[in-house]
Amino acid sequence: MRIRIAHSPDSDDAFMFYALTKGKIQTNGLEVEHVLADIETLNQEALKGTYEVSALSFHAYPYVANKYYVLPSGGSVGDGYGPIVVSKEGLKSLKGKRVGVPGRLTTAYLVLKLFEPDFEEFVLPFDKVFDALEEGTVDAGLVIHEGQLCYQDRGFIKLVDLGEWWKEKTGLPLPLGCNVIRRDLGMEVIRKMERLMRESIRYALEHAEEALTFARKYARELSGDLQRTERFVSMYVNSRTLDYGEDGRQAVKLLLKMGIDRGIIKTTMPKTIFSDEVC
Repeated sequence: MRIRIAHSPDSDDAFMFYALTKGKIQTNGLEVEHVLADIETLNQEALKGTYEVSALSFHAYPYVANKYYVLPSGGSVGDGYGPIVVSKEGLKSLKGKRVGVPGRLTTAYLVLKLFEPDFEEFVLPFDKVFDALEEGTVDAGLVIHEGQLCYQDRGFIKLVDLGEWWKEKTGLPLPLGCNVIRRDLGMEVIRKMERLMRESIRYALEHAEEALTFARKYARELSGDLQRTERFVSMYVNSRTLDYGEDGRQAVKLLLKMGIDRGIIKTTMPKTIFSDEVC
């Protein structure tokens, strides 16, 4: 059976999927094909149920919960850190400001709306946020991926770390992205993919040097900077990626509830989120 796994061409995802990409683990009779696309594209494709397994922003999950479960492994969780908002000059407030955002379904956008609901969003590809700031198209930029570590190289100032703000507000880690699996595959295949995801992440963590060498090819802004690539990967591929933990799962449910209660997420709370909650 062919399983398409769609994920972002980023160093943390490359690290996470290294073992599966390079045939380091047995696939239990599944033929795995990798599809690379930016996270907002994957969010949009998930609305259509395109891929069997896909990376997804947690913000998007309630809209696709009828089609997908969240796998218990493969999450990107920031514990006291996360997406950041930067600008060329210090701003006292984002209220009324034009902010470049990497998609309205990204979790970064959801958390920014929780932090400051009154700003004008300007949607653009995540890798064009810095350019828009330099050109003066936007007053501030919402930064995800490796840009969180290299914004100072472009002369920008950090206004807020949304993961830090979330931690102070809730005492919980910030769940940003997940890997989801289509419900119509059936529980036998879903259980196989649960094991494969866990084994792939565990292999990378236990063979970090070779997995990092592979992941460096996808570092983009950090290309050639092994130290910062390693730091970025470790931020989002760690023990919480193997399993969200009780507080991580609590954080997922709280984040979605807050988004729904504030009217940012315009649908209902999913009854079941994680695939391993299904008997």
